[in-house]
Amino acid sequence: MVKFLIMKIISSAFEEGGMIPAKYTCNGENINPPLEFVGVPEEAVSLVLIMDDPDVPVQVREDKMWDHWVKFNIPPTTQKVTENSEPAGVAGIGTSGNLKYYGPCPPDTKHRYFFKLYALNTKLNLPEGATKKEVEQVMTNHIIAQTQLIGLYEQI
Repeated sequence: MVKFLIMKIISSAFEEGGMIPAKYTCNGENINPPLEFVGVPEEAVSLVLIMDDPDVPVQVREDKMWDHWVKFNIPPTTQKVTENSEPAGVAGIGTSGNLKYYGPCPPDTKHRYFFKLYALNTKLNLPEGATKKEVEQVMTNHIIAQTQLIGLYEQI
């Protein structure tokens, strides 16, 4: 019998499309929420985790995008990222110059935060501090599975 697994990224802190608790934002402890990776393909050589916000006002960033977390060459055996921890792998650089998780901190209204997980058939030959754009360009032809989890946050 053939077994089909669909890769997913889930969190015990919020549901798909739900509100991200303030604890994981600039209004709280600014630590990453717990994440779980399910159904990573056996043939995966590495994982990439990106968290970004595409709802930034154009007056803040012309491209309307804020990169909160970029991590690549994560071992494919990784099943969980516990709260307030960084997964093994190489840190890319976020928009704030951060090499670690940087929580939601929208300047205006409710924003969407995309936690994107990619399974690759290779490791990326990039240095620590690579940008999201650099990671995306190099991984383009190596993605064997991908998924995302969207959380919402609005400062009160």
